[in-house]
Amino acid sequence: MMPTPAGFRVVVSAITLTLSVSSVALAQGPERLTLSDALTRAAANSEVIQIARSGEVRAAAQVSQISSQYLPQVNFAGTYTRTLASEFENAFGASGPGCTPLSVDVTRPVDDRLAELERAASCGGIGSSGLDFSTLPFGQRNIYQLGFTFSQSVYTGGRVGAQVRQADVSRRIATLETTAIEAQLKLDVARAFYAAALSDRLVTIAESTATQAGATYEQARLAFEAGRTPEYELLRALVGRDNQRPNVIRQRANRDVAYLRLRQLLQLPPNAPLVLDVDLESPDLPPPAPFAADLAKARQSNTAERVTVTQAEALVEARNAAVAVARSGYLPSLGVSSSYARVGYPSQGSAVPGFGDFRTNWSLGATVQMPIFNGNRVKAEVRTAAAELDQARFLVAQARELAVLDAATAVEDLDAAAANWEASAGTVQQAERAYEIAELRNRSGLSTQLELADARLSLEIAQANRAQAAHDLQVARARVALLPTLPLVAR
Repeated sequence: MMPTPAGFRVVVSAITLTLSVSSVALAQGPERLTLSDALTRAAANSEVIQIARSGEVRAAAQVSQISSQYLPQVNFAGTYTRTLASEFENAFGASGPGCTPLSVDVTRPVDDRLAELERAASCGGIGSSGLDFSTLPFGQRNIYQLGFTFSQSVYTGGRVGAQVRQADVSRRIATLETTAIEAQLKLDVARAFYAAALSDRLVTIAESTATQAGATYEQARLAFEAGRTPEYELLRALVGRDNQRPNVIRQRANRDVAYLRLRQLLQLPPNAPLVLDVDLESPDLPPPAPFAADLAKARQSNTAERVTVTQAEALVEARNAAVAVARSGYLPSLGVSSSYARVGYPSQGSAVPGFGDFRTNWSLGATVQMPIFNGNRVKAEVRTAAAELDQARFLVAQARELAVLDAATAVEDLDAAAANWEASAGTVQQAERAYEIAELRNRSGLSTQLELADARLSLEIAQANRAQAAHDLQVARARVALLPTLPLVAR
């Protein structure tokens, strides 16, 4: 079916609009990515965080699962049984061949009536006497059973309560683990973000240095062609220019790797365009916006208080509960139970029982279990749980020591990075001025290529050190801001 002219206009308009939007997007280029945007995207798409949150859900479900032991357990069951063959067939049914059915004449003497009963019982002829055994459960063709069972633990020696406490502590540990993983992810993203920004800056410095070396070579070539410079100076300039090319290639490769790492953390395609909204050359270099408030709090609070230490303390609680669970094996347990069932045997000639065909089974019971001898199994379980409790206490002490050391190291690294960044500011200015003088002297013929190359190298090193110092300072700030929730790193 051919579309109408109006339909053609709609289609053409839609295609035109799509192409226009695409053209605008291409013209605008990739969107600038801030550190806040990177942290948000990484947290939303991280598989590690999703795994940790699934662990939280599982731990919460385990608390509910174990707590269910406090409540009564009620179950319903319905069964149907079809008997194909039974040992009770004809046990109370029709008489066998050649056996006269029971016939009792109440007018005859007692001895005659007793003899008739013995005769009919001995040959199986008692079934037709009016004594109906068809409703008994033996050998019934169809049996229907509907029933409820009830059970309730009354006393377990403290086992259930200890298991609930143990599960609740495990849930808290899972929550703390998620917090630590989120903090580590933020630090990883911050490191990758500033590593990519640093690689951009180093590429810019390498390309600028290569451009300067190329300009110097052109000047030397013109001077050589004019007869004002010896060939040695021309060769020195040529070697200086060509020596910059490997550095540019290496810095570009490092930049590609840094951006690939950042894209992986953000769950972006390997070739997705990225432009970072960051300035490592700022003379003020304020703390990263996502960490500014936490950084101020961390510097004023006790940075040795860590999530990992809290996890270790919670583990001690879990081990205490495990000891209580093990010791409950020494104590008796008490429970009550009840069973209620309606059993139906259909009447002769029917496959489905009527309401009057059901009979009731109802029982109520209590169970007491007392351990007498179990081959020292419970004793071994208690010793194992106690040893794990001691181990957890030692782990708490170790975690506290590591937390103090890690916090002190992080603060010292931050102070050192800040001092290094402040010191690098004057170095860059001095190197820039020295290069300007060396270039002017070289143009005037007052210095050699060696002096100019040395000044250029000093400027490149100073600029690279300044960029590296800015990177180190921002990463150190992020680490100190996240320190309370970061996992401990053994040193």
